[in-house]
Amino acid sequence: MHDFLQTITSIERVPSFVIEHTLFLRSTRINFMANSLIKSPPETHPNPRDRMINRELGLLRFNERVLALAADESVPLLERWRYLCISASNLDEFFEVRVAGTRQKVMAGVESAGMDGLSPSQELTLITQRAQELTARQYELLNTVLLPSLAKQSIQFIRRTDWTAELQAWVTDLFITDISPVLSPLALDLSHPFPRLMNKGLTFIIELEGSDAFGRDPGYALLRVPRSLPRVIRVPKDISGVENGFVFLSSVVHANVESLFSGMTPKGMFQFKVTRNSELYVHEEDVANLKRAVEHELLQRSFGQAVRLEIDQQCTPTIVKFLQKHFCLEDNEVHRVCGPVNLNRMIAIPDQIDRPDLKFEAFRPAIASYLTDDNNIFETIAQHSPLVSHHPYESYIPVTELVRQAAQDPAVLAIKQTLYRTGRDSIIVEHLMEASRRGKDVTVVIELLARFDEEANLSLANQLQETGIQVVYGVVGFKTHAKMLLVVRREKSGLRRYVHVGTGNYHTTTARTYTDISLLTDDPIIAEDINRVFQQLTGVGQELKLTKLAQAPFRLHKFILKRIAAETRIAEAGGKGQIIARMNSLVDPGVVNALYRASQSGVQIDLIVRGICVLRPQVPGLSDNIRVVSVLGRFLEHSRVFYFRNGSDGKANDNKNNDGKNNNYKNEEVLYISSADWMPRNFFKRVEIAIPVTGKALKRIKHECLDLYLRDNSSSWEMLPNGEYTRRTPNDAKAVNVQKKLIRLHQSDFDAEG
Repeated sequence: MHDFLQTITSIERVPSFVIEHTLFLRSTRINFMANSLIKSPPETHPNPRDRMINRELGLLRFNERVLALAADESVPLLERWRYLCISASNLDEFFEVRVAGTRQKVMAGVESAGMDGLSPSQELTLITQRAQELTARQYELLNTVLLPSLAKQSIQFIRRTDWTAELQAWVTDLFITDISPVLSPLALDLSHPFPRLMNKGLTFIIELEGSDAFGRDPGYALLRVPRSLPRVIRVPKDISGVENGFVFLSSVVHANVESLFSGMTPKGMFQFKVTRNSELYVHEEDVANLKRAVEHELLQRSFGQAVRLEIDQQCTPTIVKFLQKHFCLEDNEVHRVCGPVNLNRMIAIPDQIDRPDLKFEAFRPAIASYLTDDNNIFETIAQHSPLVSHHPYESYIPVTELVRQAAQDPAVLAIKQTLYRTGRDSIIVEHLMEASRRGKDVTVVIELLARFDEEANLSLANQLQETGIQVVYGVVGFKTHAKMLLVVRREKSGLRRYVHVGTGNYHTTTARTYTDISLLTDDPIIAEDINRVFQQLTGVGQELKLTKLAQAPFRLHKFILKRIAAETRIAEAGGKGQIIARMNSLVDPGVVNALYRASQSGVQIDLIVRGICVLRPQVPGLSDNIRVVSVLGRFLEHSRVFYFRNGSDGKANDNKNNDGKNNNYKNEEVLYISSADWMPRNFFKRVEIAIPVTGKALKRIKHECLDLYLRDNSSSWEMLPNGEYTRRTPNDAKAVNVQKKLIRLHQSDFDAEG
């Protein structure tokens, strides 16, 4: 199997579904091997459909929960608009990646069923139908709820039929001066074939009547709208008559289209958007070729195979069929919409409106008391290790401060860091370049294939190399997804290493909106483990023997299975087996089956899974003791935390001296934070790490990241055995919104500290 994995990752343009299917087989094989760890009960649900939820349907259900927040009247109105746009953006990516992959399987004639028992063609039918329903609900919510509600708040998107003469004149002038000069209409005839339309670009198809100056009678013309033009345009208050008046760009173009086709009559004009396969298929032969291949593939991404057509619902059947034929799409791959076809491009609207009363209440992340102006971060870590920060409730400053002081401290000799996503104008990147300019040895492992950040990471790699930083692209065929930073400092006692490990990216912008855990420590065993992982990524060598860390793609999957098996044995012996795990997605069949066996043995299992979960909870005889909840709210839930009771009394042991060799915390609670979800790709195709947390830090993380989330009854959904979700409500109990509670908790600490 390992040889086959190596082979398929070296073949040019390998479809992702081939790799995913191989990983599924590998996970299943490892699951069979893990059966020897525990005694399996008699199989009561052998049918795959009775045991597993389809992962693509699970992802659509997640998007439905996001859309539910847009419909939630308890959420501030402009934030509901954001949720609508997020659901549209998520659906775009779903088609670009997931639907595109399933479609490839069908076109390739793949008939074998997945772990849920569905064939690719069955899966495509189900997800296409459900996606159509989701699209319909998006536009129904836009037109019947959000737009009328915004209008009542003097935030109005003025339709063409409601334009006054003054507004019409203003729009016409705007079109002539700012829009028309950048438009290039294209007639469709023998000398003007159908152009290559970019992925998700706004385009109009226009039915024309008459002949032009050359005697041509094209019938149809296309008008591509550049992305440089805003999709929504603010209208001056004295012209719109409301505090915040807007017109859609599509309405402005539609109202002035005749000026683009002199002497001809537009009989119909309809906006549409085509979504394309956006996966990158690269020839991962060596680092140099990998970089060039990514650069080449980025040029092609915008013109991949079409997977969806969104078009104005008023468009004539003839034109729809014409576009379908060109894009090779079936009827069920056409989404007719009532409104702008690019909802995702309107997510910035709330930022243009000064109405704090219609947005989430502003808050300041708490700043740790140990961070003073003259604070030495290294001394602080040495005195208080491990230091834990819970973002965004607590500031990301401890992380940026570690990099800043490392760059400026003459005693620091070397810095090693992984970068997966950083964002533009990253302060961390600036500090790394400063460190290099000051003569420190800086090594950065950049993941070139971080989906949709490939271009940014290529640019970042070039930028870092120009300042003398050693840039490494990780291991070919395995994404480097681990979030780790190592600083080597010369002190009186000798060289000392300081470590940061996190569940989220080194991205200071998303650190304000994603929930993540950061851990700072000078633990010499953890530091040595981290250093070995860096040496493995930058050099070559056999599989590492790590003392405290569990690493993918080698041991993490087996480690998780062993921990589940240990809880199973405890329950079978009459003890209290307990597992609480929090992640973005649960997809791995080996882990799912191990959890089923643990449940059947009496282990109490609580899973906090934001997105996809293929496990069926609360199925009699299979998963009676498993509960699955999904929490959605103001912040994107992103932390990965895994807790195992391990035969303890449930009270954290404040034993900082436990060396953790072989991960053996006998009769003590075990808690790990990680960069990895429980998915085959994380276990077998990525470099990931999980790090143990003990003592007071364990107690705090368990309380804030697990226990409080299980108590939430206002922003959480509980998964039903059939894969659907029901929103939890307070009823007579006290309402608990975990994100609001954590804001208050840390804000009170912040206020108390002054």
